[in-house]
Amino acid sequence: MKNFLILILLFTSLHFSQVVTLREKIGQMIMTGFSNEGDSYERVLTDIEDYNLGGVIFFRSNIDDGNQVQLLIETLQSSAATPLFTAVDQEGGLVARFTSSNGYQKTPSAYKLGTEINSEDTTRYYAAMMAGWLYDAGFNVNFAPVVDVNVNPESPAIGHYGRSFSDDPVVVYNHSSWFIDEFHQKNISTALKHFPGHGSAEDDSHLGFTDITSTWSAVELNPYELLIDDGYKDLVMSGHLFNENIDTLYPASLSTFALDSLLRNELGFEGIIVSDEMFMQAISANFGFEEAVVQAVIAGTDILLYSTNFYEEQPLVPYIIDLIETKVNENVIPVSRIEEAYDRITALKQERQIITSTDDSFASILPENYEIGNYPNPFNPSTTIKVNLVKSGNITLSVYNITGEKIAELADGYFNQGSFSFKFSGAGFASGVYLAVLETNAGVFTHKLMLMK
Repeated sequence: MKNFLILILLFTSLHFSQVVTLREKIGQMIMTGFSNEGDSYERVLTDIEDYNLGGVIFFRSNIDDGNQVQLLIETLQSSAATPLFTAVDQEGGLVARFTSSNGYQKTPSAYKLGTEINSEDTTRYYAAMMAGWLYDAGFNVNFAPVVDVNVNPESPAIGHYGRSFSDDPVVVYNHSSWFIDEFHQKNISTALKHFPGHGSAEDDSHLGFTDITSTWSAVELNPYELLIDDGYKDLVMSGHLFNENIDTLYPASLSTFALDSLLRNELGFEGIIVSDEMFMQAISANFGFEEAVVQAVIAGTDILLYSTNFYEEQPLVPYIIDLIETKVNENVIPVSRIEEAYDRITALKQERQIITSTDDSFASILPENYEIGNYPNPFNPSTTIKVNLVKSGNITLSVYNITGEKIAELADGYFNQGSFSFKFSGAGFASGVYLAVLETNAGVFTHKLMLMK
């Protein structure tokens, strides 16, 4: 799988040096969730191929097991002209997309690691374990660690769920730095959250307006300051947290003062600012959709994060691109904001590419075995069939029904050594088992497809 991703990145790295349109740059500023089948799955492929979508976030519903998610990520990456950020929330404890329910193991919460155990070896052990899981599956971003200080142990979104390492900001910093280091050793970017600090909140920003004016204190910035002073420059996630002493109109995620003046200028952060999920009630119940998008970008957000790829039954990504492009043309959003965001995103993606030398022989990174697979499987109505070719030559790729009748021919011709993906639509065919057949000079390879309507 790593060889396959390296090949993708080698071929697509040239994209960074080509002329990139404004719309393509805006596409890189969007990250969405998606479903593994149906309209949402078809939509994410379209958004990647046609709108230069910058990244995707996986939730528990996307992950059945390691092999399934690995193939899914390979399929998405193979559709991308610019390598995708593939992100997940793997904090440990209750916020963990890899756990015992999908073939992994339970992991301790941040509170247990930082407060009850408080051991560097233990925190590194579990962070390394989780980093290995993500690396093997093909993830390159983990939305963790939580660097919120445990000011209020019953804070409904943080302390109540054991998501903070400690009420001591230095302990939070220590464990976060060890956690980050283990993920960096696997070439996985991390995201500090939730700026400027969710640990004192008496409300949950998932559920509504969250005012931290009377509970927040500047010590909650200490973990950010210490990590940034150490050279941290991956991602920081802004919280939908209102503090009238920081901004009298907007929560931090929409605040120019919070993101530009405080995080960038005062703390010196040079990396990517990603919003917390933009459909959370703290935003969606208090600000119009378009107002929130425009203000977040103006304030300094580099990546807008959404849990889905539809908005009011319409495709979300082109809607946002159209909106931001219009506001740039109207001089509401400075074009410099798009350029800054795109440059930061591109810089981190280049830093995380798994390429040691541009002149290495392709022989060491191309497929070593003929393979054929598909995702999703079962599917309705469409699926992506991926093939690995060990040698260049003539191939055919066809789909047959159970009676042996050829119902589709997806490829017929000369292909170079490498990995290729083909779409197959089962629209118009009955539910049941179908057979994908790959014919090569080295032999015939088959794979069962399951169409379920």
